[in-house]
Amino acid sequence: MLIVELLAFVLALPQSRTLESFWTQLALISLFMQWVALMTALMLCRCRRWLAGWRPPTVTLVTFSMVQLITLLCSLLMLWLGADAGLEPDPAAALPILIGNQAISGIITLMALRYFYIQHQWKQQTQAEARARLQALQARIHPHFLFNTLNTIASLIRGHPDQAEQAVLDLADLLRAALVQRDSITLQEELELTRHYLAIERLRLGDRLQVDWRLDADLPLDLPIPALLLQPLVENAIHHGVQRLSEGGILTVEVKRRPHDLQITVANPRPVLEDQLHGSGRRLAQDNIRQRLQLAYGTPDPLDIVETPGHYQVAFTLPLPVWPMAEMNR
Repeated sequence: MLIVELLAFVLALPQSRTLESFWTQLALISLFMQWVALMTALMLCRCRRWLAGWRPPTVTLVTFSMVQLITLLCSLLMLWLGADAGLEPDPAAALPILIGNQAISGIITLMALRYFYIQHQWKQQTQAEARARLQALQARIHPHFLFNTLNTIASLIRGHPDQAEQAVLDLADLLRAALVQRDSITLQEELELTRHYLAIERLRLGDRLQVDWRLDADLPLDLPIPALLLQPLVENAIHHGVQRLSEGGILTVEVKRRPHDLQITVANPRPVLEDQLHGSGRRLAQDNIRQRLQLAYGTPDPLDIVETPGHYQVAFTLPLPVWPMAEMNR
């Protein structure tokens, strides 16, 4: 409606010689154009499920024809109301009015359709890139420590068969998550996936790896979130932090519920030597998570990173759905 009003403002300027005539022309043009725009929006909203099944050229043709028909009907109604009010234009001037309205409507419609088509293509391309990055991240996580895990399982089979069996089950869950291509999972599934990963790493690192879970009691465990947000950050915390310390350290995983969102924080100790502070693997996972959060929630800078010489912390927020008041009061 704002764009239509701006266009009406532009069309009214060259037709006015005085301020009074400008406001009159603007009112008439705005009334006509807003009716066309509102009726077009209403028809497109009513037909969107039907139009969604057609290819873009067909949708373009149908939409263009629909707008042209609505513009013609509004133009005829305008002429009829003008005749009823005693302002009947010269019959020779009625045809140019109709043709002019149809031409302006057609040009604006084609420009709008082109804009929406480009926007749709950009969104599809961005989503495809996000899915490709997610698949690359899934393929990277498990082979990174697969051989270490198999060696750990082999060493446990004879002396600790129960632990070896549990490690095999944890590894199976991780591999299943890597092979199943899903864009989103629930918060509970993400937490369970992270627990399976930590259980395997705990077998490898022993008491050097201590995990401090800080989970609020009222977490919405069925909340759908983008897949593989927490587990890659925990993997980074271990490989770039805890395992590089001879004495190990405490890995903190905190999920805090706030009024309108969830805050997820992963913190770990790390070496203070400069050449060990950064790694391409850390940046790859963080860039992937950052881009997928931006795509899913439109957050400009979703990752909050705090670095000190011996400490590293990454935090991000997930918005909670706004439930209807009746549902909240139930």
